[in-house]
Amino acid sequence: MNKRERVVANVDPMLLGLYLLLLFMGWFNIYSAAYEPDHASIFDLGKEYGRQAVWIGVGLLLLGGIMLIRGAFLQDLSFLIYAVVLLLLVAVLLFGKVVNGQRAWFGAGSFGVQPAEFAKFATALALSKYLSGLKVLAGWRSRLISLGIILAPVALIMLQPDTGTALVSGAFILVLYREGLSGNVLLMAIIAGFLSIVALMLRESTFIPPFTDTELGGHYLLVAIIVFICILGWLVVRNMVIKRLRRRYYRLILIGLLGSVALIGSLDYAFEKVLAQHQRDRILVMLGQMEDPQGLGYNVKQSQTAIGSGGFSGKGYLLGTLTKYKYVPMQSTDFIFCTVGEEWGFLGTAVVVMLFTLLILRCIWISDRQRSRFSRVYAYCVASIFFFHLTINVGMTIGLAPVIGIPLPFFSYGGSALLSFTILLGILIRLDAERLTLLR
Repeated sequence: MNKRERVVANVDPMLLGLYLLLLFMGWFNIYSAAYEPDHASIFDLGKEYGRQAVWIGVGLLLLGGIMLIRGAFLQDLSFLIYAVVLLLLVAVLLFGKVVNGQRAWFGAGSFGVQPAEFAKFATALALSKYLSGLKVLAGWRSRLISLGIILAPVALIMLQPDTGTALVSGAFILVLYREGLSGNVLLMAIIAGFLSIVALMLRESTFIPPFTDTELGGHYLLVAIIVFICILGWLVVRNMVIKRLRRRYYRLILIGLLGSVALIGSLDYAFEKVLAQHQRDRILVMLGQMEDPQGLGYNVKQSQTAIGSGGFSGKGYLLGTLTKYKYVPMQSTDFIFCTVGEEWGFLGTAVVVMLFTLLILRCIWISDRQRSRFSRVYAYCVASIFFFHLTINVGMTIGLAPVIGIPLPFFSYGGSALLSFTILLGILIRLDAERLTLLR
């Protein structure tokens, strides 16, 4: 048996099978979401499901091509692929076309390519390449370089602006944590998220005069609470017997205090200047800080209604009334999950979530059997990206997360996303097929 035959024989059948199953399930759900009796052919290029068929064909050809490339070659090209994607992100800002207020696309007519989607696998490759050259992720230099690799495409994507795609990069923090980043950093990120939510909820609080009827009132109240907690912590630490630990906790308290005040102080600027108006409104509606007279939460309400109307077993394929009569906006893209809920009910949504969960767990299991650190880190990247997309997209459709435009992999209509996820998984399948050969 030659080397190529050994690679084919070592392809993980479960991972490949899950990919193909989700791919075609997604296609059939796009057909249902965008179905029109006058264009009943699933291959009608005038409709979304017909164009998705083209992208599926391209994706399968691309997957076949990836299987012909040696894993070591992919590893060697990691930084080059990353650099090319960064150049594409710059080029789209200069020459791309504007769609829905975002300069994020190359293409013409109904076909287009969104370079930001390819930043996911490019960043995963570059981060894996860099981390594979380290014994352990320790020291500020390695941490800053890792964050630089993650944040460089984020900065360019935010200029488009495309907040949803940019936020996907938050998934890589889980990879850094798995590779040795201190759990304190992850804890600080969780605390920062909690403080951000509380600060947003208190933006228009009137608890403290003379800041009545101002947005600063709630923020000053939050800062006062944080200062009180830090003073209380200082009093507790002061009585510690071990001086070395005492000095360490003093530093942590000081860093926590300064970091919290800086976060709260910069939150208004980030909220007003970075996010688009509709994104700010959706977040405030979700937090209950804004009424919804103009239907800013209409998408979510209709999605919840569609999912709830499906009941336990659903209404049946192509029989969803809310889906059929287009009551849910973006039902073939960001809100495709509500089509599953209406037509297949609780059982259908449970099956879809279970399949994605199996895919994520399989990626983690595959990562743990790799001999190459590059392959192991890359597998963690793949698992983290799919976990982030699944959690946020499903959370959006049921009202547990703000609507920020993150697709459900293989289900949401879109050629760029489909190709990006195919490349992401295809590289992992290829690397895993060479797991018996130590790369580097």
